[in-house]
Amino acid sequence: MRKTKWIRFFKKLHKWPAIIIAFIAVLFAASGVVMNHRGVFSGVAISRKLLPANYTYSNWDQAAVRGSLPLNGDMLIYGNIGIWKCDEDFQNFSDFNQEFPKGIDNRKIYALQEFRNQLFAGTHLGLYKRFVTAGTWEKVQLPVKNDRIADIGLKNDTLLILTRDYLFTSVDGEMFNKIQLPEPVNYERKAGLFETFWQLHSGELFGLTGKLIVDLLGIVTIVLSVTGLLHFFFPKIIKRRKKKEKQVQSMVAIKKTNLHWHNVVGYVFALFLLINTFAGIHLRPPLLIAIASKEVGIIPGTHLDSPNPWLDKLRRVLWDENNQRYIFSTAEGFYFADEALKTELRPAAYQPPVSVMGCNVLEQLSATKLLVGSFSGMFVWDMYSGEVRDYFSRLPYQAPQGMSRPIGNQMVAGMIVAKDKAWWFDYNMGAQGMTSVDRRMSSLKFPEMPGEIRFASPMSLWNVSQEIHTGRIFENILGPFYILFVPLSGICLLIVLISGVLIWWWVYRKKG
Repeated sequence: MRKTKWIRFFKKLHKWPAIIIAFIAVLFAASGVVMNHRGVFSGVAISRKLLPANYTYSNWDQAAVRGSLPLNGDMLIYGNIGIWKCDEDFQNFSDFNQEFPKGIDNRKIYALQEFRNQLFAGTHLGLYKRFVTAGTWEKVQLPVKNDRIADIGLKNDTLLILTRDYLFTSVDGEMFNKIQLPEPVNYERKAGLFETFWQLHSGELFGLTGKLIVDLLGIVTIVLSVTGLLHFFFPKIIKRRKKKEKQVQSMVAIKKTNLHWHNVVGYVFALFLLINTFAGIHLRPPLLIAIASKEVGIIPGTHLDSPNPWLDKLRRVLWDENNQRYIFSTAEGFYFADEALKTELRPAAYQPPVSVMGCNVLEQLSATKLLVGSFSGMFVWDMYSGEVRDYFSRLPYQAPQGMSRPIGNQMVAGMIVAKDKAWWFDYNMGAQGMTSVDRRMSSLKFPEMPGEIRFASPMSLWNVSQEIHTGRIFENILGPFYILFVPLSGICLLIVLISGVLIWWWVYRKKG
C-alpha cells in the first residue's frame, strides 16, 4: 500500500472515531479535574432528582448506611447519608450532622465511636468529635498530610484512630499518639500495579505538581476535542456560505488557524495523553483484572517512595482482647500485630477475600472467628484453623482459578445491630435482614428510608464526577455493558491519538 493510501486510511481512522469520542473525552476530562481536587469541590452537591433513576436511594442502598452505634437508649446510624439519630426500632429520625462543613461529601462517615463522653466520627476528609449530650461537631487536627479516616476502634480504655497511613492512640480523646506500624514479615518495597496506575492516572504519583499536570492534560483534551469538532464542521459551514454567496475568507483563515493549533497542541501533548489514557483504561474491568494482584517496584522520588511501608494501605483495625493482639485489614490482606507494635506484622496464613474497595464489615464473633464483609461478599473466618465459610451459603470458600471479576454477588457495604436484630446492607439491594446471634439470613424488613433523609442526602459533585469518569452514569442506558464503557472509550481515544500523530508526521510536520 502506497504512502498516500496509508494517509487516507489514517485520516479516516482519526476522523470518525474522533467525532464519536470527542463528547465523551470532554466528560472524562472535566470530571477528572473535579476528582483531582476533592477538597476544593467538597461543598458542592447535585440533587439526585437530576440524576438517572438508579441514583435515587432505595431501601438504604448505595452505602447509605455503613454502621450503627447505640447511644443512651437511642441509635445513631451512619454512612454516606451522614449521621442520623433514631430510636432502637429505627423510627423518628433526627439530623445529627450539626456543624459538619457544608456539603454531603464532608459527612461521608466511615466509622463512629463513643469514648469518654465524646463521639468521634471518621470521615473521608478528616476526624471530628462532639460531646454525647450536647454540642456540635468540630474537626480534630491530626499531624498527617492525608487525614482520611479509615476506621475508629477501642482497645480497653484507649481510643484507636486509623488513617490510611498511620495508627493514632489516645487515652483522653484530646492528645493523640502517632504510630507508624512496623513493616510486615518478609517485606519487599513494592507497590501494587493497580495503585501505581491509579496514581499515575491522577498525577498523584508526582504530588501536587503531577496532579496539576494531569489537570492540564484534561484542559488539553477539551481543547483538542473542540478544535477537532470545529475542523470537521468548518467545511460544511464554508460550503453553505458559498452557496449563499457570502464572504468566506475569514472563515477559511479561522479554519487554518484552528487546525494549526489543533496539530501543535496534539503533537506536544500526545505522548502524555497516551500514557495517561493507557493507565486509565486499566483501572476498570475487564482490564483491571489483569493488574489487580500484580506488584511492581516503587518508582524512586514518587509519592509511593515513602519510608512508611503502610502508605495508603490501612483499612480497618480491631483489638483482639482474647488473644491480646491487633488485627489489621490492609490493602494487602489481614495482619496480626503484638500489643507493643514493635515487631514485624504477621500475615494471616489463610484469610477471606476482601475487595480492592476495602473491608466494610469486621466484627469479632468469638475468640477465634471474625465476620468479614466487603464487595467480595461476606465470610465467617476462623483465624486459628484457617477455615473460611461463605456467610450466605455456609459452604467453605473456594478461591476462583485464573482471572475473575473483582466483586462478588453480594456487595456488602455495611451492617448494623440493634438488640436481637441485625441487618447487612448490599450496595445495590440495600438493607437485608439477619439475626445478631449467628448472622444467618432472615426476612426481617428494615424500616423505609424517610423522605427527610433522602432530601438531605444529595450526591456530591465529586461522586457525580466519579460516576461519569467510570461510566457508571450510563448503566441505565447500557445495562451491564456499561462496564466496557471506559476500556472501549479509552481504546478509541488511543486510536485517535496515534492516528493523529502519524497524520501530523506525514502531512503537517514540514508545513509547520
